[in-house]
Amino acid sequence: MKILLATFWDIPHTGGVWKYMQQLKERLESIGHVVDLLGYGEQGELVYKYNKNKKINKRSYQDDIKQAFPVMVIDPIIHYYEERMYFYELAAKILGIEEYDLIHCQDVFTAIIFNRIRAKHTTLVATLHGSVAHEILEAFYHSNNPVSPHGDSYFGNLEYNGATAGEITIVANNWLKNIFVKEFNVPVSKIIIQHYGYDIETFLEQMNHPSPVQKPLTQKVIIYTGRLSEMKGVHHLVGALARLKKKRQDWVCWIVGDGPQYPALQKQVASFGLDNEVFFFGKREDIPYLLSLADILVLPTLIDNQPLSVIEAQLAGKAVIATNVGGVPEMIEHGMTGVLTPPGDEEMLSIHIDYLLEHEPYLVNLGKRAKAWALTHWPLNQAFEKLVNIYEQAILLRKTEMDEANKN
Repeated sequence: MKILLATFWDIPHTGGVWKYMQQLKERLESIGHVVDLLGYGEQGELVYKYNKNKKINKRSYQDDIKQAFPVMVIDPIIHYYEERMYFYELAAKILGIEEYDLIHCQDVFTAIIFNRIRAKHTTLVATLHGSVAHEILEAFYHSNNPVSPHGDSYFGNLEYNGATAGEITIVANNWLKNIFVKEFNVPVSKIIIQHYGYDIETFLEQMNHPSPVQKPLTQKVIIYTGRLSEMKGVHHLVGALARLKKKRQDWVCWIVGDGPQYPALQKQVASFGLDNEVFFFGKREDIPYLLSLADILVLPTLIDNQPLSVIEAQLAGKAVIATNVGGVPEMIEHGMTGVLTPPGDEEMLSIHIDYLLEHEPYLVNLGKRAKAWALTHWPLNQAFEKLVNIYEQAILLRKTEMDEANKN
C-alpha cells in the first residue's frame, strides 16, 4: 500500500508530531508499505515531499496566490491561514497524490485539503494532535485586543470540517475527544481514542550514549525539553525559579529546545539574575542522555495534548511536574507518577519544585512509579498494531461509501 503522511507545519521540526511521523513511517515501511512525508519547508516558502526532496516553491506561484487573494479576507489571521491552505492544496496537486491508497493527515488543515482533492479510491485518516481553534483563538482573539469578531466561527468551523473530513479521526485522549464532540459538534462515531506509542527500546539505548555534558556534583538538575513558544509557559518556569533561588541554591536548570521565545527567555533569565542557575542548550539530539542526568522534568505548558517531553521523562524514570491542562492529567496520577500544578501559578510551581528537592525519597519514588507505568502504557508495537487496525476499518468504510455512491 502507498501511504502519504501529511502535515500542515514545517518539517522537520521540534516536537512530538514530527517524531510521530518518523516513527510511523519506519514501522509502516518495515511491514512492506511505501510511505512519503509531505509538509511545508523553509518557514512556509515551499511545500515538499520530504523523503523525495520534491519541492514546489511559493515564489513561483505568487501571481496565482495574488489572483486568488486580491484583497484581505476578513482579517489578517484568517487571511494568513486561507492563503497558506490555498498554496498547500495547489502544491499537493502539482506534486501528485493520485498514487496513494491512504493519506494520513496530522491536523485539521490537511484533512480538509485532502478531502477536497483526494482520488475516489484513496482513504483518508486524520490524527489530530491538539485543538487548533483553542490555540489560535487564545493567542489572537480572546485577548484584550482581539483581531476581529470572526475568529470563533471561522476556527470552530475549521475544527468541525477537519475532524469530519476523513473516514476516521484519531485523538490521543478523552480531553481532546470531548472538545471536538461537545464544543464543535463532531459525531462521536467519527472519533477513535488511540495514543501514539513510543519507541522505548531505542530511547533507553540512547540514554547511555556518551556526551560531553556532565551533571554537577553538588546540584540537582531541573530540566525542560521542548519548543520555546509562549504556550509552553517556560516564562512561568523562569519566574518560579526566581522564587526558588530565594529559598535554596542546590540546583541548576537546563532549558533544552528552540523557538520564538528563546531571546525573550534569555533576557528574562538575565533580569532575574539567574545566569549562574539557568542554562540554555538549544536544539539537541541527545535529549535521552540529558534526561538520564536530570532529576526533575518541569513542563509548565498552558495547553497541551500528549506532550512528548512527559513520555520521555517517564521512560527515563524521572520525577515530572506538569501543569494540569489538556491531556496531561490522563498521563500523570498526581502524587503517584508525578505532580500536577495549576497553569501560570509560579508560586505553586516553585513550592512543588522545592518540595521535591527537599524530599529526595519521594522524588525518586515518583520517577520509579512513572517508569513502571510508562513501560506498560507507551510500547510502540501495541500502539502500531491498533493503528493498522484503524487503517483497515477506514479502508472498509471508504469502500462502502464508494459502493453506495456508485449504486446511486
